[in-house]
Amino acid sequence: MTDWISHTPALDALDAPSRARLAGLPQQTLPRGTVLFRPGDAVEGFAIVLSGRIEVFLTGAGGRELLLYAVEPGQSCVQTTLGLLGEAPYSTEAITAQETEVVMIPRPLFRALMDSAPAFRQLVFAAFAERMGGMIQLMERVSFQSVECRLADWLCTRAEGGRVQATQAEIATQIGSAREVVSRRLDAFARRGWVQTERGAVVLTDPGALRRLALSEGG
Repeated sequence: MTDWISHTPALDALDAPSRARLAGLPQQTLPRGTVLFRPGDAVEGFAIVLSGRIEVFLTGAGGRELLLYAVEPGQSCVQTTLGLLGEAPYSTEAITAQETEVVMIPRPLFRALMDSAPAFRQLVFAAFAERMGGMIQLMERVSFQSVECRLADWLCTRAEGGRVQATQAEIATQIGSAREVVSRRLDAFARRGWVQTERGAVVLTDPGALRRLALSEGG
């Protein structure tokens, strides 16, 4: 039995035959910035993320990107699951946000385990349901919450030591807006004394005001 299986809690409930079928699959270490798939690519396998983070983006006709979700250890990619259960190609792009270790379950083995291993099937559908819940929350935020509230909430969530290390373009992708819009909102926050902007970073000078704004629309 390979070590990665025993260190993957999501697989604890699998029966011995199913674990044995997964045992021979190799681990892959992907450097930051690796593209796993692009729109139009066929879905070839199911990724088990052991460490790191994969971000999945939707790109509009004008080139603007929206971060749909991230895949971290114990989580799944809803596009991959849909493609493996059916035949739909990817409509999004996935890129590693940091060095990431994964194990890829090939399509034939994925389908065989879905048919023969109830615990594996439960694992896949539970992760799928959790991911869909997150997608609905994203739709609610983008549809019904103002850019100001989304920005304030994101800054408060991501700040480490009162500082967020990210460019304005990266922030725009994360909250589903445009860089120019984020720039204007940050300028407005700065005039109120809530933040200070630096090259590639935002310093939170009044996090309490930002939290109140984030909560003002149910953020």
